[in-house]
Amino acid sequence: MPQFSRRDFLQFSSALGGSLVITGTRAAGAVQGASNRVRIAVAGVNGRGQAHLNGWLGQDNVEVAYVADPDDRVRARTMDSLEKRTEGKFATKEIKDIRQALDDKSVDAISIATPNHWHSLMTIWGAQAGKHVYVEKPMSHDLREGRIAVAAQEKYGVVIQHGTQRRSNARLAGLHEAFHRGDLPKLKISYGYCCKPRGGIGYEPVGPPPSHLDWDLWKGPAVISDYHANYHPYDWHWFWKTGNGDLNNQGTHQLDVARWALDTDQTHPVRAMAIGGRFQWDDQGETPNTMFALAEYPNGQTVMFNVRNVNYEGYKSQVYNEYYLEDGSKITGEGNFKIQRPGSAKAEPLKIPEGKVTPGGNWASFIAAIRAGDPSMANGNVNDAHYGCAMGHLMNNSYRLGEKVPFNAKAARFGDNSDAAEHFLKLHEIMRDGVGMPEDKAEYTVGPWLTFDPETERHTGDYADQANELLKDPNNEAFRVPEIDEV
Repeated sequence: MPQFSRRDFLQFSSALGGSLVITGTRAAGAVQGASNRVRIAVAGVNGRGQAHLNGWLGQDNVEVAYVADPDDRVRARTMDSLEKRTEGKFATKEIKDIRQALDDKSVDAISIATPNHWHSLMTIWGAQAGKHVYVEKPMSHDLREGRIAVAAQEKYGVVIQHGTQRRSNARLAGLHEAFHRGDLPKLKISYGYCCKPRGGIGYEPVGPPPSHLDWDLWKGPAVISDYHANYHPYDWHWFWKTGNGDLNNQGTHQLDVARWALDTDQTHPVRAMAIGGRFQWDDQGETPNTMFALAEYPNGQTVMFNVRNVNYEGYKSQVYNEYYLEDGSKITGEGNFKIQRPGSAKAEPLKIPEGKVTPGGNWASFIAAIRAGDPSMANGNVNDAHYGCAMGHLMNNSYRLGEKVPFNAKAARFGDNSDAAEHFLKLHEIMRDGVGMPEDKAEYTVGPWLTFDPETERHTGDYADQANELLKDPNNEAFRVPEIDEV
C-alpha cells in the first residue's frame, strides 16, 4: 500500500508552489487578534460547496479567504458570484489546489465539500497545517482513512466538525441523552431510512476530460484509469472509487443519528451484512439503489438501514430515523417525537427536554468552537464521524463481497433474526409490488456476515481476507493518505 509521508508532502508542495510549506504545528487554539475574524478556505464549490459559502458568509466576521476547485469554470462562476454578493468587501482568492491555502498563516480553517475520495486526505492535511476543518459527510471514503483522520486531530488539536447537521439539533440530542440516562425503555433497534427518489445515469463514453477540468487533481487519491462524464460533476457518488452510494451519501446523516442513540460505550459493530441491488436503471453506476443492511453491536443493540432510490408511482420518501425499544415501544419523529406503546394502536406525544449542543446550527457552532479553541464544542466531532461512517463502510463492504441470488422474499440470510426478516420483507414487497420487480426473474446481491473487532478495527472469521482488503483504498502516488505513524 503506497504511503504519503509528511516529507513527501513538503517536497511536493515545494515543487508545486515554490514557497508552499506546511507548518505542521499544533493548532494555536482560539483565534487571536482584536478583530476575531475567522478566515476560511473552501475546497470544492460546485454543489454542496455553495451551501458552505452561504453558511460562512452568513456568520459575523467570517471571511472566505480562498475558493479551491480543479474546474476553471466552476471557480470563475463562484468568484463572480462572491464579488457581487460581498461587494468587494473580501479579497477572496481562487486556486485549483487547497494546498496553496494551507501555507497561508492567516487562514484559520478549511471547509471541504469535494467528492468523497478527497475528504479524509484534506482533513489530515488541514490538521497537519494547524487549520481547523469542517468536512462534509462522509468524513472518510474508507474505514482506515477515518482512523487516520482521528489520529491527526488528536495530534494537532484542531477542531474537526463533520457535516452532519442533525448533530446540531437539540431535540435529537435530548432524545438520545434520555436513552443514555435510562429515562426510556432500553433501545433495541435504531433504524435509519435513506429513501429518496433518484434516476439512472445512463452510460457515458470514455474520452478525454474537458479542458477546463484538471483531471489529475480531481482524481487526487482515487486510482481511476479513464475519464467519462459520469464522474464529473455529480455522479461520482455512484462509483466505488470515488463515492459510497446513497448509504454513505444522504444516508450518512441517518446512520450517524442511528449510532448516536446507542449506548455511549459502543464504538463499532461486531458484525454487519447487507442485501440489495441496482435495479431497473441498467446504467453505468456501481453502487446499489436498493439496500437493507444491519450492524450488530457488542451489547446486543442493532442498527438497521434502508436505502430505496428507485422511483415509481406512489413512491413514499423516507429520510428519517425510528427507534424500537425492548418493551415493544416504537419512537418516531424528527424532533417532535411520538411513542407508540405496546398494545396501543395510536402514538402519543413524547415530551423530552432538549439536549446539549453548541448553539447556532452547524455553521455557527463550528465558528464558536474555533474562537474558543475547543474541539469538544464541535457538533459532530471526529470520533463520532469516524464511527458513524465506518458502520456504513462495513455495510457497503458486505454488499461488495456479495453473491447474486434470485429476487424473492427468501433471498436474505438473517439466521434466527426475526426482526431483520420482518423489515427486509417490507422493502422486498415495495420493490416487488411498487417498482414491479418480478419474483425470481431479477437478482439480489446478498452480502456475507462480516465479523469485526472494534479494538483492532480488523475483520476476523469468514471472509476476513477479502473484507480487510476493502478497509483501505489504494491511492495515487502523489496523493497518498499517510499511515498513523506518518501523520
